[in-house]
Amino acid sequence: MLNQPSLRMTRQRQVILEELRKVNTHPSADEIYEMVRKRLPRISLGTVYRNLEILSENGEIQKLELGCSPKRFDGVAEDHYHIRCLDCNRVIDSPPGFDVCVTHELTENTDFKIIGHKLEFIGFCPTCLNRPQTC
Repeated sequence: MLNQPSLRMTRQRQVILEELRKVNTHPSADEIYEMVRKRLPRISLGTVYRNLEILSENGEIQKLELGCSPKRFDGVAEDHYHIRCLDCNRVIDSPPGFDVCVTHELTENTDFKIIGHKLEFIGFCPTCLNRPQTC
C-alpha cells in the first residue's frame, strides 16, 4: 500500500486519487487526465498514466481491462464486479450485496492457490436498449 516507505504520496498522486474517487464512471486514463488538469494544469498525460499504474499496483485503485475497450480505472479498491454495455461501453458497478463465491469454490476444489479473479458481465444498458433501431 502507499504507506510503504519506498512509495510517497506525491501531490500529483493525491490529486489523481481524489479526482478518481469523486466519480463512479470508471474513467479512462485520458478522462482522468482531463479531470486532473483542472487542478494541476501543468501535469502531463504520461505522469497520469504512470501514477495510475502505481496506484493500481499498490492496491489503492482498480485497473479494469474489460473487453476491447481502453483500460478504465475505479477508485474503489475493494473487490467488486462490473457490468459493461456492449454498445456504448458504459461500465457500472454490480448491485450492492451481489456476491459470487468463485474464489472459495475453486480453492476448495483445486490444488491452486487462488489469489484473485477477473469477472466481467456484459449486456446492454437501458439507454442503448431503448434507442430506436436503424436499418
